[in-house]
Amino acid sequence: MSSSPRSRPWDVHRLPSAEGRVFLVTGGNAGIGYFAAEQLAATGAVVVLGSRDATRAGAAMASIRSRVSGARVQHLRLDIADLASLKSAVDRLDLDRLDAVVHNAGVALDAPPRRATGDGHELMFGTNHLGHFALTRWLAPLLSAAPAGRVVTVGSFAARSERLDLDDLQSARDYRPKRTYGRSKLAQMSFGFELDRRLRAVGSTVLSVVAHPGGALDSLTPSRPPVHRTTPGERVRALPAGLLVQGKDAGAWPVVRAVLDPDVRGGQLWGPRVFGLRGTPRREPVPAHMADQAVATGLWAASTELAGTDPHLGFR
Repeated sequence: MSSSPRSRPWDVHRLPSAEGRVFLVTGGNAGIGYFAAEQLAATGAVVVLGSRDATRAGAAMASIRSRVSGARVQHLRLDIADLASLKSAVDRLDLDRLDAVVHNAGVALDAPPRRATGDGHELMFGTNHLGHFALTRWLAPLLSAAPAGRVVTVGSFAARSERLDLDDLQSARDYRPKRTYGRSKLAQMSFGFELDRRLRAVGSTVLSVVAHPGGALDSLTPSRPPVHRTTPGERVRALPAGLLVQGKDAGAWPVVRAVLDPDVRGGQLWGPRVFGLRGTPRREPVPAHMADQAVATGLWAASTELAGTDPHLGFR
């Protein structure tokens, strides 16, 4: 009796071909976004770096091209914090379809004072969550036109210990930078799971997947000058931390798998294998507070109002 063929084990160093596909990575000029873009470019796909800074995007593209022979990388000027600019940014993509978007761009503040976007939204919530929520609205037709479009939302380990306050989503009453950052990432992750539920409800072919990098430190990250430089001394001093965490190159692995693996399904969470902090990517159980549908429904309604978007985000 024959059995169905099994897909080969996922190898972060031998990614499947994605020739002919197009991926957009927000914040693709630095950090996790840069390494996700570099790894995706090695598959033969066209990779678009969404960045508001053309100089930094140019440096990132040059770095990728120097490491990936024949890399097809482009820059899209994209300011996630400026909601009114997102539709025109998507129009400039000039594509007939988009195979995946990686919602990666973000802001992390370490100290007060509370800051706001030009639209008046708290900076971390407005950028990390609300901007990507609104961007999804304008990308919906392109994602729906792909044979199997994907929305990959990059969350954070920091979201595990936080809970959303639907009455104070923008930390107007209780602003503590690290807590506000964790809550903004929790909002992103909750959005990712709720988006997939809504996509399934309307029979969409688009999948929504959530991934996180675990513990990813600059000091453990290989140099990519001028995008990123790590001195030998910094790497040596960071070696003990490497027992628990990793560099941003490895932190990108779960994100890249969420984009490429044909066995990935909507509504899944992917992260590093070892305690969710380091190692090769694996599927993780979704924590209950991230999948709380009552909270997700409240967040969705508030996000729709704040971003001024269609509550269906263009998916029908």
